[in-house]
Amino acid sequence: ASRRKTLVSTGHRSAKIRTYNYPQGRVTDHRIGFTTHDLQGFMNGEIQDMIDALTVAENAEKLKETEL
Repeated sequence: ASRRKTLVSTGHRSAKIRTYNYPQGRVTDHRIGFTTHDLQGFMNGEIQDMIDALTVAENAEKLKETEL
């Protein structure tokens, strides 16, 4: 149940997942603190850096769960 709560958003506007800032050319994933300043590349499908960061964060979370 607690794992589900961490995966499901509250639905509030303040519960941001990702911000696309066009004037600054920046994409930020707020869940893991990842930022890239290549918005154009990201929008063109160059997303491997974010995928890698999400994978690392997921693996760290799984490791933390097994230690409990």
